[in-house]
Amino acid sequence: MKVKISEVFRNLSITKRVILGSITLLVMGYMFCLPRQLFHVPYSTVVTARNEELLGARIASDGQWRFPPRNTTPEKIKHCLITFEDKHFYHHWGVNPLAIGRAVYQNIKNKRIVSGGSTLTMQTIRLARNKPRTFGEKIIEMIWATRLEFRASKEEILSMYISHAPFGGNVVGLDAAAWRYFGHSAEELSWAESAMLAVLPNAPAMIHLSKGRETLLAKRNRVLKLLHEKEIIDSSTYELAVSEPLPEEPHLLPQTAPHLVSRFYKERNGQYSHSTIDRGIQMHIENIAERWSNEFNRSDIRNLAILVIDLPANQVIAYCGNVHFDHRQGGNQVDVIQAPRSTGSILKPFLYYAMLQEGALLPHTLLPDIPININGFSPQNFSRQYEGAVPASEALSRSLNIPAVTMLQKYGVPKFHNFLQQTGFKTITRPSSHYGLSLILGGAEATLWDVTNAYAQMGRSLIPNQHSDAVPQKEADILMGEENKNEAIQQKFTWDKGAVWQTFDALKEVNRPEEIDWKSIPSMQTIAWKTGTSYGFRDAWAVGVTPRYAVGVWVGNATGEGKPGLVGAQTAGPVLFDVFNYLPSSSWFERPTGVFIDAEVCRQSGHLKGRFCEETDTVLILPSGLRTESCPYHHFITLSADEKYRIYENCANTEPTFQRSWFALPPVWEWYYKQHHPEYKPLPPFKSGCGEDSFQPMQFIYPPMNARIKLPKQLDGNKGFITVELAHNNPEAIVFWHLDDIYMMQTQDFHKISLQPEPGKHSLTAVDGEGNTVSTTFFIK
Repeated sequence: MKVKISEVFRNLSITKRVILGSITLLVMGYMFCLPRQLFHVPYSTVVTARNEELLGARIASDGQWRFPPRNTTPEKIKHCLITFEDKHFYHHWGVNPLAIGRAVYQNIKNKRIVSGGSTLTMQTIRLARNKPRTFGEKIIEMIWATRLEFRASKEEILSMYISHAPFGGNVVGLDAAAWRYFGHSAEELSWAESAMLAVLPNAPAMIHLSKGRETLLAKRNRVLKLLHEKEIIDSSTYELAVSEPLPEEPHLLPQTAPHLVSRFYKERNGQYSHSTIDRGIQMHIENIAERWSNEFNRSDIRNLAILVIDLPANQVIAYCGNVHFDHRQGGNQVDVIQAPRSTGSILKPFLYYAMLQEGALLPHTLLPDIPININGFSPQNFSRQYEGAVPASEALSRSLNIPAVTMLQKYGVPKFHNFLQQTGFKTITRPSSHYGLSLILGGAEATLWDVTNAYAQMGRSLIPNQHSDAVPQKEADILMGEENKNEAIQQKFTWDKGAVWQTFDALKEVNRPEEIDWKSIPSMQTIAWKTGTSYGFRDAWAVGVTPRYAVGVWVGNATGEGKPGLVGAQTAGPVLFDVFNYLPSSSWFERPTGVFIDAEVCRQSGHLKGRFCEETDTVLILPSGLRTESCPYHHFITLSADEKYRIYENCANTEPTFQRSWFALPPVWEWYYKQHHPEYKPLPPFKSGCGEDSFQPMQFIYPPMNARIKLPKQLDGNKGFITVELAHNNPEAIVFWHLDDIYMMQTQDFHKISLQPEPGKHSLTAVDGEGNTVSTTFFIK
């Protein structure tokens, strides 16, 4: 027969109902009396290296050095605490009646409070509540202590206590105390150090390093004696421990990778962050940065940053955000690794890669290196010189600006802009039209983090058994060795291994700061590297990649001042190689298999073999490279026997003739190219009266079409001149000049004249003795 509880309750007397209700309320009150979270206090931000070594910390918001709570308790501290504070810790349920009785007896006998009788569990509750000590508060502590024993294990209670116990001054918790008093972690504490820390929370205001040292020493030695008597430590350990002196004064916390610690302070305030930093490498990198910074300071270059990424692990192992963190001036506290800076030429390899991958370029295709003016944009090479035409790989390794601009013009600014965003350049946020062609020469800003990480991902794609799908990760993930799996919200980007390998093959040819033939020295490792210098000499970059590491270096002034000597190859480059000389070396990347095909290319132009190319090479190219045009510079022509004239096919001619292939560049290319290539022979002109020249024999060097020109003022204040120049492939030609259909003069040998046109639009025409004509239009401001 079932009996309902409600019926039983109705059958009870009123007295029993009250008693039962009261008991129920008490039980429920007991069950819910303990808050879910005991401690509501701010914690210090703590950052460790990959092997748990402390890099640094930032104080909690309440001014206390209180490290985030521990999960375990070191054995030495555990023995010392239990021996000193609560020897029956493992045998009571939060309250020790014997200890309470003894405390009451002693307090009555001495007519003052001389003993509290609190267990470690009760002390944990007192620390959590942080209330004045009263009789009522003691009752609450006892109730909560027994409740805590039901919720947490003994080990958890012990961890709570040592994480929040006061250790004198503004030092709270075991971890902070171990570092502040002994300069190392709690796991490395000796028996003497553990005993000292075990007695400090008992009266931290009365005994510490600067007050009550004799009492502190006596208490410490008493704990060690008890440990010896209980045979927890042997005699020799005891003798060594009691002979160990007390520390003289608190230690400063480590200041390794201070900018990284500050970064975690902003992003993960009050948390314990286990980073991927290798503390040994980090400290050596900081020494390198300090040494070079002292050198650069002579030129008033005050800031320097270095980032080192382990490629196979995809982890940052050294993070030097700047130098002289303790200095409060000169921008030393700026974390330059995260600061957007003008990129200079550091993005050129990505354009080279993109064009190779798409089939818009072959590695050694000739590119123009001549004066250009594109809608008022007139870039110049760093050397202020021109070579007419340069192979693409050489243009990259020498960081020539004009070939890079012509490459970007061909590839398209919007497409390259989108490519950079896909590969993780988070600071390139404005529309592509904002940057224009200057995007490839430093018109955009990027961080050392994004730049180095992009180079690292290129290198990582060439490492066997690594994912070629590079998903841009959160920076904290890489710094903490955590893989970001949320691919659904991040765009996946796949690096083409063949294009990466060809890009690195060109970058390993960049001239090194040592100015030596590094290939002849077996001990020197191969490095793909690139430098960059921003406009106005404000930023100097250098990034290098090997199969093991990617290293990024930035040198300059965080406040933005430019300095004449602030050049990537002269400042950041030497630092980069100093870092690589310290890091373990490795062999070069293996060439990817199954991604290249054989192709016949013109030896002189680097294009695919054309109809009239006679000297060719068989090279490996990407399949997409078959879409590039064949060589446009070789022509099949009929020549006089002495190669002095070209002869038209149907020209009545009694002279002996022969036919051959001839390598001929456009006139302006040729004008500069032959100055650096004495073996180059210009295409001979047509014999007079023997047909029209199918090739344009002349071309304006300056001004280019639609150039916008501002005339400089002379020393006397009068309007200056514009010097126009023309290239002609016939060195004996006479050229007649016309400005706005008005004849000006004629030139021979050197086709260069000075003009002083009025503001506005002008047309300049040149006519040679054979009737060939070329014109250009320009605007005077």
